Amino acid sequence: MTAPAPLEGYFREAAAWDADRISAARRSARLAWRVAAGGWSCAVAGSIALVVLMPLKRVDAFVVRVDNATGIVDVVPAYDGPARPDPAVTRYFVSHHITICERFNLATAESDYEECGAFHAAQRNQAWYALWNPANAASPLNVHKDGSSVRVQVESVSFFQRASGVTDLAQVRYLKAQRTGAGTDERFTHWIATIQFAYTAPSADPRVRRWNPLGFKVIELTSEPEALSEPQPRAG
Repeated sequence: MTAPAPLEGYFREAAAWDADRISAARRSARLAWRVAAGGWSCAVAGSIALVVLMPLKRVDAFVVRVDNATGIVDVVPAYDGPARPDPAVTRYFVSHHITICERFNLATAESDYEECGAFHAAQRNQAWYALWNPANAASPLNVHKDGSSVRVQVESVSFFQRASGVTDLAQVRYLKAQRTGAGTDERFTHWIATIQFAYTAPSADPRVRRWNPLGFKVIELTSEPEALSEPQPRAG
């Protein structure tokens, strides 16, 4: 059965209208997806930019100083951390290290051994362990097993600067007073030690940090008698 000519034209127009509506809906969907994708891209790019820029966001506190006499205003430089402590502090650590590590008293030997190790770099600590090992005949534990003791008195500390400008060498002159037993006179010998030192990050161990809060480390130490003459007794 064939539809009349006017109806055929109407049906063709209706089909074309439906096809246009479907095509428009598809174009709208594609456009919506593109807009959504663009929005997500912008959001991701913004998040990445924030993450990258976060380390650059900082607040620097500063102190403004006014001279009471002249009224001049300036900004106090901020402390950046790596500054070397005052020479008086280093002098204390060097003197304390020699006093603790070169003396011997059986009552404090264990504590002195541990405290001295708190000031040593890793390589120096290995040599320190080897020295105190009871299997070593020259160990202080064997040398002084007869009950003798050694007292140390630091006489002077001098610092030396290398050609590069680094000051990491100290020379210590000290006195060893050895007593062979209770009631005996002390016998004195003069010694000189050359120490290479450095400041590192303080230990995280609370026990080590109690002894060495600033991270002072002895890298190398050479000690020898200043005079090879026989030690002279002195009344105690």
